[in-house]
Amino acid sequence: MKRVIIFFVFVLAMMQAVLAADVMPQSVSLKYTATLGLYQASNEITLRSEPRDGAPIVHSIRWNEKEVFPETIKFSDLFVVFIPSKELALMAVTDETEDWVEVIYNNEDGSKGWMKKDDPYKFMSWLNFYNMYGRKYGLYVLKDAPETVNDMRSATDDNAQVVSRMKMPKFIKLHAVKGNWVLVSVSDLDETPKTGYVRWRADNGVKYLFPAIK
Repeated sequence: MKRVIIFFVFVLAMMQAVLAADVMPQSVSLKYTATLGLYQASNEITLRSEPRDGAPIVHSIRWNEKEVFPETIKFSDLFVVFIPSKELALMAVTDETEDWVEVIYNNEDGSKGWMKKDDPYKFMSWLNFYNMYGRKYGLYVLKDAPETVNDMRSATDDNAQVVSRMKMPKFIKLHAVKGNWVLVSVSDLDETPKTGYVRWRADNGVKYLFPAIK
């Protein structure tokens, strides 16, 4: 009996370890709001002080699904979204040229550097990111969002009529992104369908809703 209990404890621990890597956190690394979008990082990241070959190297980083080198850097500092099973490792972009992106490589202190694009399609504006992943997986409310984010309005205006409110929605379905607003449908715990516009970000770039990638 003791061996059986130990076995189940071991299996449970292994399951939690596997799931932990792919669970979308309740808050994402969005401390710095003056960003253009996200860039899919390769496993080897070379960051320079300017967007040109030969510029001084600010940082060199290597990572795999389990660890980052140098070890002083944490996944949560490096990426806004990190889901190994989907090969998603997205860094916040603060500036862009035709061949380069300026990215934040430390979400804690805002350190950044220029990375040469290895594929122009790896950059996604926030609107493209929300349209792609929000439509596929739905949205969820970030934990620090104000209570007013639950107000569902008739139009994309803070003064528009509140037609309903989200109350512990089980799923937030994205229909359209219009500026800082999204048109969504929700089904609350009472199973009542509701549709209206809610803010996904503030005018200063603070995010309120985020794609529920899983």
